[in-house]
Amino acid sequence: MTQITRAIALSISQFSDRRFQRVVLKSIVLAIFALWALAAGGGSVLGWLFSDDLTLPWIGTITFNGSLIGWGAFWIILGLSMFLMVPVASAMSAFFVDDVARAVEDRHYPITQAQYRSKLSEDVRESLGFLGTMLVANLVALIFYAQFSVFAPIIFWSLNGYLIGREYFYMAAKRHLGRDNALSAFRDQRYRVWMCGVILVLPMSVPLLNLLVPVLAAASFTHLFQGWMADRNGQRNLNHPR
Repeated sequence: MTQITRAIALSISQFSDRRFQRVVLKSIVLAIFALWALAAGGGSVLGWLFSDDLTLPWIGTITFNGSLIGWGAFWIILGLSMFLMVPVASAMSAFFVDDVARAVEDRHYPITQAQYRSKLSEDVRESLGFLGTMLVANLVALIFYAQFSVFAPIIFWSLNGYLIGREYFYMAAKRHLGRDNALSAFRDQRYRVWMCGVILVLPMSVPLLNLLVPVLAAASFTHLFQGWMADRNGQRNLNHPR
């Protein structure tokens, strides 16, 4: 637990870093654009699908107002985006995790150098995969929130804590270990990573503060990974959280 609290504390102390601030801004802008595009696209598709009359057996002809349905769907999806803003912002931040990790390592672990540099196409594919996973998982979770409203916060924290922890720890580890070894490192630390992820998603319930969580998570899991590396190698990196 000490490793987790120190990792988070060190990450919070670095929010004055302009590189952190740029990632926050870019991820929020991209998330807003993605959610607006989803709402506009979904509304347009539904408006087009229901633009004609529909004839059903024993019921007769049903007349749709495609424009009305399209605009209705647009506002419904836009309303749902309030619940999806943080997951989407988290996924968008995955595009910039390397920037955050580099800033953390430059300040706290200057003797460590990333050994692996993945291809841009691989980073984009993995980030889009994470975005899809976050969207689908949180859309499905909306059903459970409605069915088990008393446990909705626990479901939200547990789900997103695991997803964010797994992705960000893996991406921090991949810079030094490569893909396969990074997955092994996550499996070795999965319970600690999950616990850290749950703690980090608690502020997601607080408006505006929740938009800082993705960058805080990226930095914290970089510290957590560096601590794991130091333990594994029997070393003590500068400021690594023990």
